[in-house]
Amino acid sequence: MSWEFFVRRPIFASVLSLIVVLAGLLAFKVLPVAQYPQIAPPVATITVSYLGASAETLIKTVAAPIEEEINGTDNLLYYSSTASATGLLTINVTFEPGADPDLCIINLTNRVKIAESRLPDDARRLGVIVKKRSNDILMAMSVISKDGTRDSIYLSNYASINLVDEIKRVPGVGDAGVFGARDYSMRVWLQPDKMSRLGVTTGDVTKAIRATNNQY
Repeated sequence: MSWEFFVRRPIFASVLSLIVVLAGLLAFKVLPVAQYPQIAPPVATITVSYLGASAETLIKTVAAPIEEEINGTDNLLYYSSTASATGLLTINVTFEPGADPDLCIINLTNRVKIAESRLPDDARRLGVIVKKRSNDILMAMSVISKDGTRDSIYLSNYASINLVDEIKRVPGVGDAGVFGARDYSMRVWLQPDKMSRLGVTTGDVTKAIRATNNQY
């Protein structure tokens, strides 16, 4: 069709242009999200608790065996490990963009299972957690005591017990946690002379405390 046809019929050309624009706007609203390219790579997190261990011990005895195994995971892009002095190890694993997140988690979990036999007994007993997560934090909420009668430890404990699990059950939520979480704890001083007379070991004291501990 010659361009002269539209030059001689400006009204027709204007109406046709308007129809094309409207069709584009309608198509934009109904265009499936799946048509867009996958930009954000799938990310998974491996969490291991090893109470009483230093950050250096975590890296040598827990992180090293896991990292050695996950190196061969399909579509693995890179990973980073963070060990804290509180005995918590976190390994963030990033996969190639476009990889199936569910399949990546399955392959990663299988690799971690192989490494579990080489981990310390206490770390295996507390469990190794592998889960999907998003790179970004969608929302942050604050828990406060309006009258000031509750301290930060109480509020942190309340949020961990009553809020976190409920939020995790919401459809579409990948994970939820408490920033700056503070837990109740008890420090026990032992008297070696009395323990020797009574024939009590530190293991006996630990077992007694664990047996009477209640989780709420």
